[in-house]
Amino acid sequence: MTSANETRSRILAAATAEFAARGIAGARVDRIAASSGASKPMLYAYFGGKEQLFEAVFTDHVIANSDRVPFTADDLPGYAVRLYDDYLADPDLLRLIAWKRLERVPEGYLYVGLEGNDEEHLRDIVVQQQNGSIRSDLDPRDVWSLLISLSSTWAQAAVTEVAGTTDPEAVHERRKTALAETVRTGLCAATAATAVTA
Repeated sequence: MTSANETRSRILAAATAEFAARGIAGARVDRIAASSGASKPMLYAYFGGKEQLFEAVFTDHVIANSDRVPFTADDLPGYAVRLYDDYLADPDLLRLIAWKRLERVPEGYLYVGLEGNDEEHLRDIVVQQQNGSIRSDLDPRDVWSLLISLSSTWAQAAVTEVAGTTDPEAVHERRKTALAETVRTGLCAATAATAVTA
């Protein structure tokens, strides 16, 4: 890794901690610079300012999540369980999402500038709807939204209970089993049809 890339990575790591803990309005460039070992002028040279730095951090985490957990439209339950594990491993991702929703995009589509990721997933969902493995009575965007919402049931922005790394493995397994079964019976066509005729 080059010196420039190392500096950029240090700034992003420091900014992630700052934004995840304090949000966009509460974050301070001084603290990010001090924590990263970079000067404020250097930080501005790399990212242009606090707003742009937040977007760089946000994009970095969203893309990293997509890379770590490739979407599998032919296995929605398995994908949901892998997302549960990834949200547990990267709690900052959901915190950043919550701050962006609270401070910048209170309604509507959140991932402006990253639409390509979701569009590809939606096309994959349509293919599986045509193949009969995902319910075709649901709009692909609703399938995607429900899938992500179910997967983040116990993530950082949870309304009821947030999963933690110190939770017993049996608790994680119970939740993941419930998650997979809910996705299977709610979004996957074959099981939904079986449940109706049974």
